[in-house]
Amino acid sequence: MSKLIILDRDGVINEDSDEYVKSLAEWIPIPGSIEAIARLSKSGWLVAVATNQSGLARGYFDQATLQQMHDALQQRVAEQGGRVDLIRFCPHGPDDLCDCRKPRSGLFRQIAEHFQLPLAGVPVVGDSLRDLQAGTAVGCSPFLVRTGKGAETELKPLPAGTLVFDNLAAVADHLLDSDPCH
Repeated sequence: MSKLIILDRDGVINEDSDEYVKSLAEWIPIPGSIEAIARLSKSGWLVAVATNQSGLARGYFDQATLQQMHDALQQRVAEQGGRVDLIRFCPHGPDDLCDCRKPRSGLFRQIAEHFQLPLAGVPVVGDSLRDLQAGTAVGCSPFLVRTGKGAETELKPLPAGTLVFDNLAAVADHLLDSDPCH
């Protein structure tokens, strides 16, 4: 059976910025995150990314620039022997009333449909409350990382059962150490 993990992007995989990550030059992986994705992938996990990218709606960058960032992510993970199986993003702004902008769960439903897998118990890794809320609304297990906005998110009331880790590498260690097949 395939194991699926859903990751937020900014603040989990790469450094976040209050000014938005607007170019490939500003897309800087958090130390250990690329290797963590590769380790999960090589251990049989399907890795999906669900990311709000309202910078598109705000005109801070275009679709081609976003694609460059995602190509770089996939290339770096591939260089470590792993892969990112799917990236889904919400291009809308906060006032667009779409279904895909977290904390709504549209991106998660797209991922479930793509893989034809149920989301019950699937780890969702985020640094913000809305990442965790979007996942728990469809039955995912919430994992908070302290990178990005995670340290301040940790001070808020978290969804029941949220596990907290220093970073994505620590999440990977936890999942791989507790995997009887590994």
